[in-house]
Amino acid sequence: MILKFIIINIIILTVISLLCNICPRKCNIDRNVLTGYCSSGSQIKISRAAPHYWEEPCISGTKGSGTVFFTGCSLKCVFCQNYEISHLNKGISVSQTELLKIFEKLVESGVHNLNLVTPTHYTTEICKALKEFRSPVPVVWNSSGYERTETLKTLEGLVDIYLPDIKFYDSNISLKYCGTDDYFEYCSSALKEMFRQVGTLKTDKNGIARKGMIIRHLVLPGNVSQSFRILEYLSDNFPGDISISIMRQYIPCGDAVNMPPIDRKLSAKEYKLVKQKVLELGFENIYFQSSESAENSYIPDFDYEGIDL
Repeated sequence: MILKFIIINIIILTVISLLCNICPRKCNIDRNVLTGYCSSGSQIKISRAAPHYWEEPCISGTKGSGTVFFTGCSLKCVFCQNYEISHLNKGISVSQTELLKIFEKLVESGVHNLNLVTPTHYTTEICKALKEFRSPVPVVWNSSGYERTETLKTLEGLVDIYLPDIKFYDSNISLKYCGTDDYFEYCSSALKEMFRQVGTLKTDKNGIARKGMIIRHLVLPGNVSQSFRILEYLSDNFPGDISISIMRQYIPCGDAVNMPPIDRKLSAKEYKLVKQKVLELGFENIYFQSSESAENSYIPDFDYEGIDL
């Protein structure tokens, strides 16, 4: 009887360990059988793996950033520029062996880093790959910022550069635009954990990032007050030499085309106000974008480039 009880408990613990709670959505499902909020199963899907030249200058440099765009997303903002892969799930399934070959091919092309874009929902699989691959170039974790600290801790020593967003401050805004009222709660904790792991940005003699964190904030039309509150939070909780990127590239995509005020591009006045706020708060390392960044031509073609294995 005791043996039967032990066996049953082992089976229960094994099943529980397979249930996915990687991200704050905590779907608590077996992704070998079902897909969670991220629309992803247990096998990695990607839509593009190629050099990318439109990241921050210290990331793209002259040789490009080796971006791997993962299909699916645990946040799914209504305005996502990568809507066809984050919401519509466009992508090709790859095995662990194939993913390693993709990493190798990118590094061999001469890129400055290995840039994992929207990787959160595949953290377990990516960790396994990175432990085996041991990248000779910095590994970039390029995410929405909607992360669990428990999950991020599994990445310590495997990720060199964190490139997270901080999108919303107020819960009613995050609920409206990405269906969750706990975005800031998780994102603020995630940023602190990322910073604990890698610290402020460090570059080589050519200005190329080697380690550290750059915090991104996309300024949304009609939401300047959100930007102000986020910047004030960052000023109060991170050192003045933290690197931040104030993004002007917003284009109404996906469901946003029917959702005022985000159904339009950002105005010059709105961006100017946010830029002034950043400077007033005394940040030392800031990336700004020109108005030309808000063009469809800067959105990658998710044409499976680099996945021809």
